[in-house]
Amino acid sequence: MIGINVLKIKKVCITLITVAMSSPVFSQSMPEVDQISTSAGDVEMHFVGHGSLMFKINDFVIHIDPVRSSGDYEKLPQADLILVTHEHYDHLDTDLIKQLRKENTVLISNRNSAAQVPWAQVMKPGDSGKVNKITIEAVPAYNIVHERIKGQPFHPEGIGNGYVITIGDRRFYIAGDTENIPEMKDIKNIDVAFLPMNLPYTMTPAMVADAAKSFRPKILYPYHFGDTDTSKIIELLKETDINVRIRKLN
Repeated sequence: MIGINVLKIKKVCITLITVAMSSPVFSQSMPEVDQISTSAGDVEMHFVGHGSLMFKINDFVIHIDPVRSSGDYEKLPQADLILVTHEHYDHLDTDLIKQLRKENTVLISNRNSAAQVPWAQVMKPGDSGKVNKITIEAVPAYNIVHERIKGQPFHPEGIGNGYVITIGDRRFYIAGDTENIPEMKDIKNIDVAFLPMNLPYTMTPAMVADAAKSFRPKILYPYHFGDTDTSKIIELLKETDINVRIRKLN
C-alpha cells in the first residue's frame, strides 16, 4: 500500500446549523467534505451526520446508512449504491431510501434491514460482491461488553454488518455499530476507517484506539460519536502513525 503522504486530502468547511425538532436530530446542514485520491479517481467523502455518510466517485454515488434525522438530504444526489449496516432507527430510514432510489439503485444490507426493504440484496459477514467495479465486503459488527440488560448486547453478534469498500487502490472500512471485536485483527490494508465512538452503544475512545491499533488504518475518522470528547482519541493515538481526523457528525 502507498503511504499516507500520497493520500490527497481536501477539506471543505460548512457551518453547522442546529435545528430543534421533536425527534432526535444530529445535524441539519450541508455536510463537510474530504477528498481522497484513488487510482479510479477522487472519492468525495461527505460527512452527513451521526452514522450517515455519502461517497461520490466520478458520478457514482454511495449512500451509507442514510437517515433523514442525521442531516439535510434535500441537496444531496440520489444513490447508485446504498449500504445499510443494520436496522436500528439511526441507520435505517425506509422513507428516505425511497427518495434516494433510482431505477438502477443497488441496496446492500443485513438480513433484518432487508425484511423492511424487500428489494435489498442481503450480505452477511464473509460475503463480498462488486457494483460498478467497486468491491464490497461485509464484515462482523457487534457488542461484547455493552448490553441493554444482562445477556442482551445492544448489537448482538451475527445481526449487523460493517463494510470494507475497495475503490481503485484504496480500501475504506465503515465499521457500523460495533466494539473492538477480535475479527478486526483480520481486516487488512485499510486506507480510511470510520469507527463508532459513543456510549453505551458502541465504543469508548480507549476501545476505538485499541481497534485502530489492531488493523492500523492510515486515516481514522471517529463517527457516530454524539457528545463524546473526541480529543481523547487524538491523545490516545498521538504516538502512532494513524492520522486521526475529526469532522462534524453529531
